[in-house]
Amino acid sequence: MIGSYSSEPARFRPYDPAAVQVAAAVADAVRVLDPCLVVEHVGSTAVPGCAGKGVVDLAVLYVADGLASARALLDALGFQRQPGPDAFPESRPMRVGSLMLAGRRYRIHAHVLAAGCAEQRELIAFREALRRRPDLCRAYEARKQAILARGVTDGAQYARDKGAFVRRTLEGAGA
Repeated sequence: MIGSYSSEPARFRPYDPAAVQVAAAVADAVRVLDPCLVVEHVGSTAVPGCAGKGVVDLAVLYVADGLASARALLDALGFQRQPGPDAFPESRPMRVGSLMLAGRRYRIHAHVLAAGCAEQRELIAFREALRRRPDLCRAYEARKQAILARGVTDGAQYARDKGAFVRRTLEGAGA
C-alpha cells in the first residue's frame, strides 16, 4: 500500500483537499490490521485551506505497551524508518512513506505516539486552533513563507524554524 519516500527540498504548496483522503486511506488500513491503534490527521494538510509543505502528517496513537507493534504494523504497510541525522529515536519514531492518489504521489510522515501524551495533545490543540481561527492560519502560512524566503530548504530546519510560532500559539491557548 505505502510506497517509497523521497526527500524533497521544502517548498510552499497550496492546500490540497485530497490530503484528507490520503490520511483516511492510511487510517483505514491501520484500523483493519489493529483496531486498537488510532490515526489522527494533524498538521497543515488537516486544516481546510491551509497551505504549507504539503506533507500529510499523521499521529499514530498506541496504548500501553503497543509501541513495538505499532512500529511493526507501519513497517508491514510499507512505511520506512525516517532517514538522516535528524531522525526521531525509535522510542518515539516517525515512519515515512508515500501514497499514490489520482496520479499524484503524496508524502506521509507517520509520528508514532503514546495515546494521551503531551505531544499528541499539542498536535491536536494546534490543529484545532488553526481550524478555528483563519487569521492564525494566514499568519502561520506567512511564517512558513518567510522561512522559505530566507532560503531554508531542509525539512528539519524548516520544522525547527516554525516551532516558535507553534509554541507561542499553544502557550496562548493554554495547551
